[in-house]
Amino acid sequence: MSKKASEFQIKAMSLIYRGKSIFKPLNTGIIDERVKCVREYIANIFFYTKNGTTVMIDAGYNYPRLKEKMGWLGLDPGDIKHILITHQDTDHVGAVENDSEGLFKGAVLYIGEIENMYLTGERRRRVFGGLYKLPQVYIDNEKRLLKDKEVFFINDIKIESILVAGHTYGHMVYLIDDEYLFTGDTIWFGADGGYSFINVLAESNKTAKSSLERLEALLRQRKLCPKVITGHTGWTDSLDMAFAHRDKVCNSLRKPRPYDPSAPYDGYNESDDTEKSAKNCPLKKKF
Repeated sequence: MSKKASEFQIKAMSLIYRGKSIFKPLNTGIIDERVKCVREYIANIFFYTKNGTTVMIDAGYNYPRLKEKMGWLGLDPGDIKHILITHQDTDHVGAVENDSEGLFKGAVLYIGEIENMYLTGERRRRVFGGLYKLPQVYIDNEKRLLKDKEVFFINDIKIESILVAGHTYGHMVYLIDDEYLFTGDTIWFGADGGYSFINVLAESNKTAKSSLERLEALLRQRKLCPKVITGHTGWTDSLDMAFAHRDKVCNSLRKPRPYDPSAPYDGYNESDDTEKSAKNCPLKKKF
């Protein structure tokens, strides 16, 4: 499924979203001393390293250049033993689906217990207002199922899984060491701050907005201000900007719609994602 889905997105979704100023992925490179990023078309996957342990956040597409781009950053797929999965869409799990290259077949996947119901077939992933059901995803890796607000450690890396339902009903975000928040497809950064992610891809936009409000409240109650790192539109260290439009969705169909004039015309064109820039150009924050 992942190969076909990736091929479909390259052709069809690049046409659908071309010129819409919706996706602005980070290029491959380094955010800071702990976080590295790989670009796969319009999506980003991340690697968090602390004291010799590296945790991967999401598994991207079934992407033919993943090993190459990881090599630009000094990363080896064989060293990845732990992968945090925000949700089961093919641009977030493609590299661990059972028709992938098997780069991470020895890694343990951490996924929410609700999200896992899509993988078992107990739920079906729906998009476009519930009109279309996506094919079931099949993964053979060992899995650890997570609950909302569950805190666990991978060696000395502290991780909290937080349920942010809406895009999918089991979507998790991951708060790492209370300093980094990896949000997958819960937040879309426009030119003027964060919105709930793209409307037509959510299972419930109402739930997604409510979940964002809950997430912001949790962070502020704890007096935390982590780097907020999204799956498709960059990162920020400003909670005010990250949650600026938490009560609105990125409506990709409406005119005028939220947009980012700095977004590439075609996010599937990776010509500016090079080894030289990956090694020499730190990835700047969005706001």
